Amino acid sequence: MLTLEQQFARTIYAQIARIEPKSQQAKEYGSMAHKLPVLIRQAGLAQALAYVSARGKPGAKQLLDDLAMTLGLEGGNRGEQLLARSREASLLDYMRLTREAIIALTWYKRFAQSMLGIGPTEKGD
Repeated sequence: MLTLEQQFARTIYAQIARIEPKSQQAKEYGSMAHKLPVLIRQAGLAQALAYVSARGKPGAKQLLDDLAMTLGLEGGNRGEQLLARSREASLLDYMRLTREAIIALTWYKRFAQSMLGIGPTEKGD
């Protein structure tokens, strides 16, 4: 039996392994992976996810889709499902979703840095 952290690490490693290092998508993806946990802590999950979605950058949108998959959402348009879930969740579900998103994003940050070579100061523009 795997812990939640182990499950997230395995899933996220596979997601990031398919991204071409040094590509524009990798820069956008990695940059947002570093920024999103801070945005969540400052503004809350729903607002942070809405911000990422509104940016319209392919790498950032891919991160939203990947995060949604990691958090157990299935089917098409996972990023939009995650946005809707964060807006409509009960307080307890919202708190759990926020906690799990931050745990998952820790792995996204680690793998973005180690596999894609994107540090916290990289610009995804």
